[in-house]
Amino acid sequence: MPVSPPPPAPHVRQVDAGWQLPGIANLHSHAFQRAMAGLAERQTHPEDSFWTWRDTMYRMAARFDPDSLHAVASQLYVEMLEAGYTTVCEFHYLHHAPDGRSYADPTAMSQALIAAARDAGIRLTLLPVLYMAGGFDGRALGERQKRFGHDVDGYLRLFETLHAQSSDTLRVGCALHSLRAVPADAMHVVLTALPADARVHIHIAEQVGEVQDCLAIRDRRPVEWLLQNAEVDARWTLVHATHLNDWEVAGIANSGATVAICPTTEANLGDGLFRLRDYLAAGGAWGIGSDSHISVSPVEELRWLEYGQRLVSRHRNIAVRPDSPSVGETLLGGVHATAANATGFEDTHDDVVVLDAQAPILAGAGAEDLADRWIFSGNRPVVVEVEVAGSTVVRGGRHRDRDAVAARFHSAMAGLLASSRHRFTTP
Repeated sequence: MPVSPPPPAPHVRQVDAGWQLPGIANLHSHAFQRAMAGLAERQTHPEDSFWTWRDTMYRMAARFDPDSLHAVASQLYVEMLEAGYTTVCEFHYLHHAPDGRSYADPTAMSQALIAAARDAGIRLTLLPVLYMAGGFDGRALGERQKRFGHDVDGYLRLFETLHAQSSDTLRVGCALHSLRAVPADAMHVVLTALPADARVHIHIAEQVGEVQDCLAIRDRRPVEWLLQNAEVDARWTLVHATHLNDWEVAGIANSGATVAICPTTEANLGDGLFRLRDYLAAGGAWGIGSDSHISVSPVEELRWLEYGQRLVSRHRNIAVRPDSPSVGETLLGGVHATAANATGFEDTHDDVVVLDAQAPILAGAGAEDLADRWIFSGNRPVVVEVEVAGSTVVRGGRHRDRDAVAARFHSAMAGLLASSRHRFTTP
């Protein structure tokens, strides 16, 4: 099997304000879930898992309208920029009103996200989600899932309308929610209809139960089935891919697809650990996402990607390259190397992050150890400037509209939580 060359270390240079390096792409986001961060941490069942967490998520999802989505997404995107993310892939499935009926403008919820990204100044890869079934057996969507659903024709109309809005800071790709939510024939019709350069993202093999159901219904593991039934290539991003066998590890790496690993969310949900060491050895491409946004920090995602591997292997310094023993360089090099393929933004040379050279955790740092110092020296914010598409959106560590965006967020949260006076997880 051919092994891809290791990604180059990110270009780091010293500027007047500090240390400059390329902006980071966040490959997986559900913006509305920022509103429920910390609200699903009470036990609801002795066997709490992703599936019980999903019930809480559905209750939150049912409360959103375009205005509240704009307010929450704006706050999230401001936080991302202040943390060093300059592009976000928004895996968006809140399409309709809570009762499943379409808004007068079928793109209303998508437009709220586009406006939030534009207002914040972050690049957005909008990924409208195709969501058709409630399981591998083809069951109809449940009541709480109806606002997510489309038939194939309706989905393609939505995609075409949004794709026509593409710009220097907006790309529109396709998201297949998961193999359990998209029947095989529908997947093939949609993939055939997409533009040749459209990016395709999919949740896959996140939970053991999903793997078991796929084996029972399709007689294949999820990644195995996908690789055998779709032309998976560098345009694809497989989200999570947590539960893989050896053949699947090699198959993804060989395909050129990117795996979007979301360590803080995968830990929060109890999903499991990605097989990073084996995947790196196979030359696989990968990036990170903050997913449910219980953390909005690329530093934390990258640190826990490495720390998870250390805990399970009982060894240190796992993510390294043949040409560099630096874990930090390998991690930053990995996320920068896959950003264009996963997001569709080919030229982002104007997207830069500046770290404060005067920050105590960077005292005495040089270009050769900056990445390690940033990722493995704690949680104090050190991002002082961020430029996206040539425009400065963060200066002195603060987003240009932080206060106004936060005020709208507070107002939106008051409305979203108004009917849960004691705790959100009360059904």
